[in-house]
Amino acid sequence: MSEQPLWTPSAARAAQTRLAGFMRRAGSGDWNALHRWSVERSADFWSLLWDFCEVRGEKGARALLHGDRMPGAQWFPEGRLNFAENLLRHRAGDDRDAIVFWGEDRIRRRLSGRELHELVSRLAQALRAAGVEPGDRVAGYLPNLPESVAAMLATASVGAIWSSCSPDFGAQGVLDRFGQIEPRVLFCADGYLYGGKEFDSLDRVRDILQGLPSVRHCVVLPYLGRPAGIGTALGDFIAPFAPGALDYPRFAFEHPLYILYSSGTTGVPKCIVHGAGGTLLQHLKEHQLHSDVQPGDRLFYFTTLGWMMWNWLVSGLASGATLLLYDGSPFAARGQVLFDLAQAERMTHFGTSAKFIDAIAKIDLRPRESHELGSLRAVLSTGSPLVAEGFDYVYANLKHDVCLSSISGGTDIVSCFVLGNPMLPVWRGEIQCKGLGMAVEVFDEQGQPLAQGKGELVCTRPFPSMPVAFWNDPDGRKYRAAYFEKFPGVWRHGDWCEVTPHGGMIIYGRSDAVLNPGGVRIGTAEIYRQVEQLDEVVEALVIGQDWGGDVRVVLFVKLKEGLTLGNGLAARIRQRIRDNTTPRHVPDKILQVPDIPRTKSGKIVELAVREIVHGRAVKNLDALANPEVLEHFRGRPELAAD
Repeated sequence: MSEQPLWTPSAARAAQTRLAGFMRRAGSGDWNALHRWSVERSADFWSLLWDFCEVRGEKGARALLHGDRMPGAQWFPEGRLNFAENLLRHRAGDDRDAIVFWGEDRIRRRLSGRELHELVSRLAQALRAAGVEPGDRVAGYLPNLPESVAAMLATASVGAIWSSCSPDFGAQGVLDRFGQIEPRVLFCADGYLYGGKEFDSLDRVRDILQGLPSVRHCVVLPYLGRPAGIGTALGDFIAPFAPGALDYPRFAFEHPLYILYSSGTTGVPKCIVHGAGGTLLQHLKEHQLHSDVQPGDRLFYFTTLGWMMWNWLVSGLASGATLLLYDGSPFAARGQVLFDLAQAERMTHFGTSAKFIDAIAKIDLRPRESHELGSLRAVLSTGSPLVAEGFDYVYANLKHDVCLSSISGGTDIVSCFVLGNPMLPVWRGEIQCKGLGMAVEVFDEQGQPLAQGKGELVCTRPFPSMPVAFWNDPDGRKYRAAYFEKFPGVWRHGDWCEVTPHGGMIIYGRSDAVLNPGGVRIGTAEIYRQVEQLDEVVEALVIGQDWGGDVRVVLFVKLKEGLTLGNGLAARIRQRIRDNTTPRHVPDKILQVPDIPRTKSGKIVELAVREIVHGRAVKNLDALANPEVLEHFRGRPELAAD
């Protein structure tokens, strides 16, 4: 473990953060005391946050009802608000950028606060005219466009429920999701960009519409300028309506806002319903207090509409930030495009995935030398654990004076359990802290809290961004089974983790993918960290294979183009793992594959590979971005022998 932090904010910088302002408001000068108060007096904490962030709405007399129930707690039971009103209030009448959009290195557009407000106004009127009422579902099959944000805001403004998929989803993958929620309106685009190529979306949209009889209106956004031939063009949809003041009816705190989806790699995706109030408060907390997003900041996250980080990003409007949207490959313009965007648009917050940081480290990209990044204050990473060497890379090759925040949470809570802190040091390989208001602990297998050592990430008290329900789960049975079955009354998130001596957290991978050779539990990230430091290895995936009454560790590696796994490289891999972990971590088998399967949001899928290796069917291939590569794991003769 590193003896010195990689970065510590100056006293002047820390004092200027929104978190410092909140601590003064709370009468606390100590982070640990503040976090303890936020958990033990959670109703007071979330009530103060509402006031500090100047949420528009009626808070009501009580912040929490049935706080001893999990699930079952009710936050702000008399509260009323409109999510869209809170996101649009900062820029409704001005001509400053609300959204800046880049489509790879080919398309650039801007939308001022006034233009965004006017577009949302016209869309909201059009949705109402189309018969959309509170509680109806509106779906987006869309690239990360400014109009996608506007469509979501218009949906939220009328009290309808927004749900989205990115256009790289196949028709069946979309139907597995939208088919369950029966949307009334479908927004789509004529295509999307990736890797310098144009991809048509409309043939898939035709197939999707065939399987969605609930859709009454299909609205096509112009992106690539292709004739649609289906549905109604966006311009025609809003043509009858002049921009005007938006009507913001206020709804209950738990009024449904979003339906998000589990990965669906082990079956049909679960439809997770998130409430407007909990989502808003949690995102305001994470943006302003944990990420120090301030009015006028320019917030970027590389994401698609198929990942919860899009929902998280869009909420930046509520803190007065300009959204920097990007559609396409992050490696366009010879891997420079995201840093071109950062420089040109004076980006303050650069959000990406741990895999992207690892990939640009592999090709020795040095943005610090090629780009002017003076405005950048924060780098955020999620999607998978950011290894210690990734921290080293950021500070050596991106910027030395930046708060590097590895964050972890998920679709289930549309937010984070553990994340960054602009007032605390950054320690190598560690997530900085637990989220305010989040009673995060580490449990052993018997459900006992661990002061040290590895175990299950749990949350022992309710928090506002817990899902309000699963769709089509009237008695809540699926909901309770998903999070509360193993430890009744305690949220089990499914991450294998450890609290550090600094009060931070290290995530070692999904607990359902944890390896168990000889009864010793090993997080997959512990092995990835070692293997992927070798220059020859592009990426790796590890599983436990049932063998001889025990479990043996099987490692699959994708190597640099033109390389073949030989005994020499395999021996080096084993030696590196042995030297830096334990003999139990050393794989029994190491096999080369041409690619690693992943979800649409870029997460590798150990569970799907484990099913294939054991001869079992993978239930939902449409959840994968590259399902065809699973065939390289099926029936490997090496795995049928000792």
